[in-house]
Formats: sequence, C-alpha cells, structure tokens
Amino acid sequence: MAEDANHAILTELRRLTDAIDRLAGPAPAVNDWSAADCFVWVPARQHLQPVARPNRVALKLIRGVDHVRDILHENTVRFAEGYAANNVLLWGARGMGKSSLVKAVHEDVRRESGVSLKLVEVHREDIASLPTLLDLLKDAPHRVMVFCDDLSFDHDDTAYKSLKAALDGGVEGRPDNVLFYATSNRRHLLPRHMMENEQSTAINPSEAVEEKVSLSDRFGLWLGFHKCSQDDYLTMIDGYADHFKLPIDREKMHAEALEWATTRGARSGRVAWQYIQDLAGRMRIPLDRS
Repeated sequence: MAEDANHAILTELRRLTDAIDRLAGPAPAVNDWSAADCFVWVPARQHLQPVARPNRVALKLIRGVDHVRDILHENTVRFAEGYAANNVLLWGARGMGKSSLVKAVHEDVRRESGVSLKLVEVHREDIASLPTLLDLLKDAPHRVMVFCDDLSFDHDDTAYKSLKAALDGGVEGRPDNVLFYATSNRRHLLPRHMMENEQSTAINPSEAVEEKVSLSDRFGLWLGFHKCSQDDYLTMIDGYADHFKLPIDREKMHAEALEWATTRGARSGRVAWQYIQDLAGRMRIPLDRS
C-alpha cells in the first residue's frame, strides 16, 4: 500500500512539474556566433537561428542604384571599423534591390574588412521583441547589423513604439556594436491615419506637428529607390548576361527583356532577374549568384 501511495505521489509531482514547464515556456537557446555570419531572430526561444546558405547576390550584380549603394557601403565600412555610423532606412519602389543590397553590402564589407560582422534578420511581426534582442546583442563579441525587411505598421499596431525605443530613444540607447537597417516601400513607416492619431492625442498639439515623421527620423540615413528607366533596366539585363556568360544576341535579348517587362507591368531589378532566370533556364545554364 505504501509503495502504491508513493508511486501515486511521484506521478502527480511529475504531472505538476510538466505543467509548470509548459507554463514557463521553452528555455532560452544557447546562441553560437561561430555557426554562421547570418542569423534569424527567434524571440520565443531568444535564439539566433544560423543561416547556412543566405539568399543573396554578389554586390557587383546589383545595378542601377550606384549612388545609394556607395552611401550604404561607406556607412557599413565605418561601422565595421568601429567608427560612427547611422541607422539606415532604404525606402521606395518595389523590386529595386533594397533588401538584396543590404545583404550584399554585409557580405562585401565582411570579406573586405576581415571584421567579424554579423547580420541578424528580425521579421516584421517580431519588432516588439527588439529591446530583448538588443539586450542580448550588447554583450556580443561581434559587430552586428540588425535587419528588418519590408517594415511598416498597420492600424492598432503598437510595435512601432518598441522600434522607437530600440533605435535611440530608450534609457540605454542603441548598443555601440549594433546598427539597424530596414527596408520599406514607403518613406514614412506609419500610415497617415496613425500619424494623425499620434498628433491628435498629444498633450500639446503644436509639439506634435513633427511626430508623424519621428519614427523615420530615428534613421540617420534615408536612401530612396525609384523606378528605373528603360536604359537602367537594360543595363541590369546586360550586367547579368555578361556575368553568367549567356550566349545570346544582344538585340534579341533586349527585345525579349522589354517584352518581359511589359507583361509584368513594370521595370525593376527584380523583373530583370526574373527574365534572366527564364532565359538561363531555357538555355539550360545554371546560375551561381555568389
């Protein structure tokens, strides 16, 4: 009888322990900086998930955005070398290589400088966890670019307040070893009705006139990407064709590429790459973007 009672008590204790573990959630993961150069932030486990094969193109393949490319590259070099650098918002036309440029610049600067420069991507839906991430990164033995692609905020979304504090508005501010890069299709990250709400609820409305742009103002650099001209589009096509050594008549390729852009309803770096993928596929030529 005593053994049965002890067994019952042990069983009940295990059930209670399991229940407490479930309520507490998973334990924070052990992060291994040596596992990769690029990571994805998983806030539920406070884990930096290594990315063994990042989806990126070589910097030399990104055409038509030379001016903003050079500015972003220089800003990143300064950061990698330990000098002052700005948070950057890359905004503008879809498909013009904003996110590709961030990843390509990271790889190029990392290779050229020899600095242990890491890239950590934060998904848009995880922006509210930025303070937790920065607290983890401040003690990292590396310089870290935190990157959020396609950043914007919708109605009743309060995560932008976490972004404000994380960039430079908190008590501690942004750690010296962390820089924040974000891409967006719009220059002001808050939709108009949210901008107006922030202004109308301010204690002193006259002081809220600039509040509608205060989030974007946390980025020291705004780099604009605009729809490309036909000449720029064809320059992108030629650059890809030359790099991958595609054996096709230049005039024929241009005619095909322009028809491809017409069917897509736009000219952009993304559309140029999609055409090159189609062309190389028809020719049975593999594409190595590294």
